[in-house]
Amino acid sequence: MKLDSTVAIVDLYRRLGGEKYSEAISQTEHAVQCAWLAEKEGAASHLVLAALLHDIGHLVDLEMHDGRIVLDHDTRHEATGGNCLSGIYPARVRNPIVLHVEAKRWLCARRDGYMDGLSPASVHSLGLQGGPMSGPEADRFESMPGFADAIALRLWDDLGKDGTRGGDIDDLENLLLRHSAAVTTG
Repeated sequence: MKLDSTVAIVDLYRRLGGEKYSEAISQTEHAVQCAWLAEKEGAASHLVLAALLHDIGHLVDLEMHDGRIVLDHDTRHEATGGNCLSGIYPARVRNPIVLHVEAKRWLCARRDGYMDGLSPASVHSLGLQGGPMSGPEADRFESMPGFADAIALRLWDDLGKDGTRGGDIDDLENLLLRHSAAVTTG
């Protein structure tokens, strides 16, 4: 599934963004919280968009599975998300999305205590995604272009699950339009 416009993205979130998966908040709330965290840290628009859209692959998965949530295997939502956005956004937006799962695996391997702070859903998905990286995997990941953006996105992902500041579809649409304009004109 390829999305061809910001209108199509908003429509997907309108239809499926209310899903909670295994987290306490909806996909829309999570997306908006992550983007707000990125904005609060002064992130560039491409990273705010990546934070906003990093889990869009989950919504595409829902669409492809007739609304059924898949929790028994890794659907590679990060790759799905990057692919579905390829007709709309440049690589600098998509790459952190594609790498945010690898960033979680890296953080589990290299940052003491990181794994202890993961939500139960993230711990479950970590097992499906290959677990913490091995030493050579972590070394390779550190040398990749976009490593720092992927780590920043992952940390916002972890923090954007508490529900203290919910966001709705209007917030999502406003963030999407504002930062999309900045990415395409900047």
